[in-house]
Amino acid sequence: MLEKMGGFTLPGESGYEKLTLDLANKWGADVIRDSDGTELSEEILNTGYGIYSTVCIIRGHNEWAKSHSDQLQQTFLITAPVIATGEDLTISLVRDFSREQFEINESKDSMKYWQVYDRTIEKELSTKQWTYRNDTKEVVLEGVTPWHEYTVSFLAYRIWEEISMYNHTTNGWDKEHLMPIDPKHPETREYLLRWMRDWCEEHKHTTVVRFTSLFYNFVWIWGSSEKNRFLFTDWASYDFTVSPLALDEFEQKYDYRLTAEDFVNKGQFQVTHMPATKHKLDWMDFIQEFVLSLGKELVQIVHDYGKEAYVFYDDSWVGLEPYHKRFASYGFDGIIKAVFSGFESRLCSGVPVKTHELRLHPYLFPVGVDGSPSFLEGGNPTLEAKQYWRNIRRAMLREPIERIGLGGYLHLVEEKPDFITYISELAKEFRQIRELHNEGRPLLWAPKIAVLHSWGELRSWTLSGHFHETSWHPLIHVNESLAGLPFEVDFLNFEDIKNGRAKDYDVIINAGRKGDAWSGGHEWEDEAIVTMLTEWVYRGGVFLGIEEPSAVDGFHHTFRMAHVLGVDIDQGARVCHGKWKYTIEESNDILPDSCKFQPHQKLYLTNGETSVLKEEKGIPVVTRNAFGEGFGVYLSSYEHTPEHARLLVNLILSATKDNLVQDGMTDNLYTESAYFPQSQVLVIWNNSNQRQNTSVALRGQSITCELEPYGTKFLSIRR
Repeated sequence: MLEKMGGFTLPGESGYEKLTLDLANKWGADVIRDSDGTELSEEILNTGYGIYSTVCIIRGHNEWAKSHSDQLQQTFLITAPVIATGEDLTISLVRDFSREQFEINESKDSMKYWQVYDRTIEKELSTKQWTYRNDTKEVVLEGVTPWHEYTVSFLAYRIWEEISMYNHTTNGWDKEHLMPIDPKHPETREYLLRWMRDWCEEHKHTTVVRFTSLFYNFVWIWGSSEKNRFLFTDWASYDFTVSPLALDEFEQKYDYRLTAEDFVNKGQFQVTHMPATKHKLDWMDFIQEFVLSLGKELVQIVHDYGKEAYVFYDDSWVGLEPYHKRFASYGFDGIIKAVFSGFESRLCSGVPVKTHELRLHPYLFPVGVDGSPSFLEGGNPTLEAKQYWRNIRRAMLREPIERIGLGGYLHLVEEKPDFITYISELAKEFRQIRELHNEGRPLLWAPKIAVLHSWGELRSWTLSGHFHETSWHPLIHVNESLAGLPFEVDFLNFEDIKNGRAKDYDVIINAGRKGDAWSGGHEWEDEAIVTMLTEWVYRGGVFLGIEEPSAVDGFHHTFRMAHVLGVDIDQGARVCHGKWKYTIEESNDILPDSCKFQPHQKLYLTNGETSVLKEEKGIPVVTRNAFGEGFGVYLSSYEHTPEHARLLVNLILSATKDNLVQDGMTDNLYTESAYFPQSQVLVIWNNSNQRQNTSVALRGQSITCELEPYGTKFLSIRR
């Protein structure tokens, strides 16, 4: 029965009762849920299944929103720069932005936060130099400098909630646009608390209230032109949390005033990929405190009615940081994470709640989030499901997940019998994995890994968004590889290093580009960081840098850890300097033949002792430098592939002086395995779309097997 039932959440749909109940049986569902745009009929509600009901607490209240339009959610917008050709200039505020999404807040409280800037000299204009015309929605500037660029930053109401926008666009809905209300206003807050009580009273059948996150969505600014529909998107941004009321309260609490420029940042915005300013960190703390305060009240109401409260990590999760030290005090019973990749499964599994649930893809929408025609003609949802499961499975075998499920429109699978069959097999496999975790933890290899960046634990396993939104950055690829490897992995910030936590780890990974939050940016200006990590490596640690690790301007080396890594980058000042000659070190046991790298054109060796394991176009791309008892290891780029994941393992094990063949290691890099000692079960899986033969070294034995494309085998190992 463990293989057949439970741990699966099925999206139901009114009008498709027979299909819903048939698939609940085939997929072993114990819970039926509603999805955005669907309802559950009385017939489904009365079947005895657990019922998840979706609540997006800040949308779906249009009657209230229309009668309290000054309490809609807001954001700062900044116009594209406009060049003055004379001493007067008129700038339209609405030309660049979606008029279905935004409406200018023309109130006096709002306009005290507006700013006009001369961007050529980065100087704010006096309010005496500009006026706003509400009839034309323009700002008129006087006495400006010809041929300088000017911008206007202003507050705008969001009149169409962004996820509602996406769902309408994706599914071709013809429905009323849902408006997001802001519970920062006391009147709206009390309205939502009353609404939550009434909702719980009315939904007798609901066993789990599934909050679609809480109050504030990640920033998603839609443009007016089809050539650039999404002007700015950041899944961890706090831009959609502002209002004159909140800004005023912030000033009272922190004794200083934020400006529009603190948010729009010259039009670049305060992106998560850059180290945060003190102002941003203070604002985040301010919003987190508010979200926690009201969130706890809502969870308590749900509990008062005998229901459980789960939170969906995506969408309106801003302020609801699952790795914040205060998260457990919300009292959530479970967390649900939409997943495409392994790192997202690990992100979910580490949150301090009782139940961790993954919302699998492809979502049951006609079109996938990446534009693929999943359930349309030409789509192949079964293949998509296999490929996503390949990514998620390897992470799920390292850290447990209690539940999985789907979302969307169930009727889309009616003509997809192969998809129905595959989800049945997938659900069975999931339950086998879950049961192994219930019996005991899988075997880990000895080295302990820390990933070092500006955000540290707060942004464990993630950057900002799903894999397809951050695949340009090497660290998300590192996270994806680590997610399915049998190492203990933690995430540290630079304060953790100063507090002496480096001593708890064998390897510290720093991956990113000069100045970004992931390499560390200005954090590397602190000599205490450099000194402590230098000593740590000298005494046996391994510093593994990727792309532009520890890079910051203003010092004799661009890489602050160049003396450890044995490499640095030339910013142009070394064109007249000599270069160290090298030979390629024999490293067949470490470097799989098919590993490919992007060379860093500015890279140079800092000494004649650094070992070069691989070069591309005459430039070192994989190096290793002995430093005291430890090593500095450098990779010019990193992309998650089976080859690179195996290389990462080999570099870690060789640098920490561990055996390159570990218990539970496959000899075929396209396959991986996990051993559960308490169950004496070895799980072997195939990450490729080809049949694979593999052998696993385990406790002095060699176990061989053949695996189907994307296949998994569970083997009982008895000595």
